[in-house]
Amino acid sequence: MASSSASASPAIHQPKEKHDVFLSFRGTDTRKTFTSHLLKALSGKKIETYIDYILESGDEIAPALLKAIEGSKISVITFSENYASSGWCLDELVHILECKEKYGQHVIPIFYGILPSVVRHQTGSYNLEERFKDRSIDIERRLKWKGALQKAADLSGFDSNATTVRDDSDLIEQIVEYLFKKLNYVASSKSKGLVGVERRIQEIESLLRIVPQDDCVRCVGIWGMGGIGKTTLADALYHRLSSHFDGCCFLANVREASWADGKLSKGKLYDLRNKLLCKLLGNESIDIQSKTIDSTTAMQLSRRKVLVVLDDVNDLSQLEMLAGCDVPFGSGSRIIITTRDMQKLRQTKVGDNHDVEIYEVEKLNGDEAHQLLQLNAPRDISSAADSTEVLRKVVGYAEGIPLALNTWRSLVHKGLWDDVKKSLSEDMESIYRVCYDVLRTNEKEIFLDIACFYKGMEINDAKRYLECCRSSVDTGINILIDMSLIALKHNVLWMHDVIQEMGREIVHKQCPEEPGRRTRLCILKDIKHVLEKNTGTAAIQTISIDLVVFNSSFTEMNLTPEVFREMHNLRFLKVDMLGGFLFQDPILRLPQGLESLPQALRYLSWSAYPLKSLPSTFSPDFLVELCMPHSKLQTLWNKGQNDDEAVRGEQLGVARLGRARHRLGAQQSELGLAAGQRGNAFNSLLIRRHHRCFADQRKMKRKEGQPKL
Repeated sequence: MASSSASASPAIHQPKEKHDVFLSFRGTDTRKTFTSHLLKALSGKKIETYIDYILESGDEIAPALLKAIEGSKISVITFSENYASSGWCLDELVHILECKEKYGQHVIPIFYGILPSVVRHQTGSYNLEERFKDRSIDIERRLKWKGALQKAADLSGFDSNATTVRDDSDLIEQIVEYLFKKLNYVASSKSKGLVGVERRIQEIESLLRIVPQDDCVRCVGIWGMGGIGKTTLADALYHRLSSHFDGCCFLANVREASWADGKLSKGKLYDLRNKLLCKLLGNESIDIQSKTIDSTTAMQLSRRKVLVVLDDVNDLSQLEMLAGCDVPFGSGSRIIITTRDMQKLRQTKVGDNHDVEIYEVEKLNGDEAHQLLQLNAPRDISSAADSTEVLRKVVGYAEGIPLALNTWRSLVHKGLWDDVKKSLSEDMESIYRVCYDVLRTNEKEIFLDIACFYKGMEINDAKRYLECCRSSVDTGINILIDMSLIALKHNVLWMHDVIQEMGREIVHKQCPEEPGRRTRLCILKDIKHVLEKNTGTAAIQTISIDLVVFNSSFTEMNLTPEVFREMHNLRFLKVDMLGGFLFQDPILRLPQGLESLPQALRYLSWSAYPLKSLPSTFSPDFLVELCMPHSKLQTLWNKGQNDDEAVRGEQLGVARLGRARHRLGAQQSELGLAAGQRGNAFNSLLIRRHHRCFADQRKMKRKEGQPKL
C-alpha cells in the first residue's frame, strides 16, 4: 500500500478516544460478507472496533454515530456499489473528513468492487445527481457529499481489484496488518508527547522478552512513587504488545477495586478474577466464587498465551488471587504489575513459581522535565517576562515527577506561582496519603519522625536517633523506601517536599489549635508557644530545637521550672545550638532552675545547658543517649541525691567513669568524655547506652508495675 497523505495538523484537541477503528459501510452491500469478516479479523488482533448494528433508515445520521466517529483513532470507509445511494453513509463520510481536518484523524478508504476513479469522478452508481434526482436534498448538503467523495478517493487506500490482492481473505489480511502498524504508530506518536516514555517502554520490553520462541511465563513489576508514570507505561505497553497474544486484559486500579468498607474484600477479589478470566477466554458467563478455578476453566487458560496488566497492586492477596499458582497462564504469557510497594514484588511468584523482574521507573531528568513543560505550555507563557523563572520553579518543585509537571498547565502564568504550588501539593498529597494509610503503626511513626526531623540527615545518624525511640528501625526504613515515601541519596535520607509537607500536616491535624497537644514539635513558633506558655501535654513525644534549621530567627527564651512537668511521654529532647561554637550564652534560659525532666526520656541532647546539674528527680532508667556539649554541667545530679550516686565534674576523668556507668544502670553503657573548654570536664559529655539494654530495662520496669510508655 502506498503511504497515506499527510494529515492536517489538528487545530483543537480531539475528544477522548474510545475506539481504535470506526467502520463506515453500506449495510445492504457488505454487512454479512466482507465487513463481518473484517470485523472478526480486527477483533482477533485486539483492535477495538466500532460498528453500527442499527440498519440505516432514512437520510439522517444518528448523533451516537457522530460521537463514535469523533472518538475513533482511525476511520475505515468501505466504498461499495451502493454506498453513495445512502444519505446516511454520505453524512458519515462528511463527518469523517471533517474530523480528519479538525483533529488529524487517520482515514483509510477501501474500494470494494468499485474503482477509485468512479468515486473520484462520481460516475455510474456514484453519480449523485442521478441517485438523488427524485429526492429533495438541499444543494449545500449535496455539495458537501461531492467534495467528501472526491477527497476520500484521493486518499491512499486499498483496492479489491488490485493485482496484489488474491481474494477477500488476502485483502482483509493486508488491511488488518496495515491498521495494526498504523495504530502502533499513533500510540508511539502519543507517547512522544509523554517525554521519556519511549525509552522506558523499550527497557521494559527487553525485560519481557517478546520473541516467538520464548515459551516461558514472564512477569515484570513496574515500581515507583505515585505520579511517576507507572500506569502510563503499562498502558502503552499493553496497546503495543496486545496483538502478539491470544487474550489480553488490563485490570485498572486493582487497589481500589478490591477494597470495600476500608478493607480488602474477598468478594471484590473474586469479581476481579472473574473479569480477568472472562476477558482472557472470551466467555462472559464465568462466575467463580471460590479460591480455586474449576478444571475446565484452568485447562482453557493454560492453553492460551495471554497478556495481563494488574495496575496499582498493594496487597499480596491481590497477586495470589489474580496471578498466583491457581491461575495457570499458558506458555509465552506475559504479566505486568504496577505498584508503589517493592516488597510485594519481591515476595511474589506468578503462575507456576515464576519470579518477578522489577523495573524501577526513574524520575524525569532536568532536560526531560523542561521538555515536557515546553510541550504542554500555554501559548502565552512563552511571551511572559518571568516565564523562564516560573518554569524553573515548577521543574525544581516537581523534582521530575510527571504528575506534578502535568498539573501546572492552566495555572502557570504571571502571578499564579503560589496557586501552582498549592495545586501540585494537593494532587500529589492525595496519592502519597494512600501509601501512608497502609503502613503499620511503627512504620507510620518512623515516617512522621523523618518528615519532621530527619530529612536530609546522614542515614546512620538518623537511625541512631530513631533507635532511641522506635523499634525495627531498619525494617521500617526499608518499607518506606519500598513504598517510595523516602529514598537514600548518597547515604542521606531524602523525601519529596510534598511528602514531607503531608507528614507534617498529619502531625498538625492532631490538634490544629494547640501545638502542645501534638506528638512532635519541629516548627519554631510552635516550640516557642509551648515552652514559653507551658502548654505542653502528655501527647508530646519529640521536641527538636535545631539552630542549623531555625538559623538566626531563634531568639532567647526564659523557661519556667515547670516547663516539662506535663510532658510525661516526652522521649526525645534535642537542643542543638550549632555545636555551641557561635554562642557564648545559652539560648534557652532557666533563671529559676528546672524542676523536672520526663522519666520517659530516651534521648537527651542539650548544648549550652545553663545549669550545673540535671534535676534531682530525674531517673534515667530509659535513657539511651545523653549528650551535653558546651554546657555548664558540673554534676549529673545535684547533692540532693545520695552522695554515692552523685558524679562531680572535678572528680570525673576517663579512668573513673564507673560511677556514671553505674548510675545509668549499665555495664552495657558506652561512655566517652572528650576534651572541652578549659576548666569544664563536662563540656563535651556524651553517654550512650545500647538500645538493647534500654529494651531489657523497659521490660523489667513493666514487671515492677511501672506504667507502659
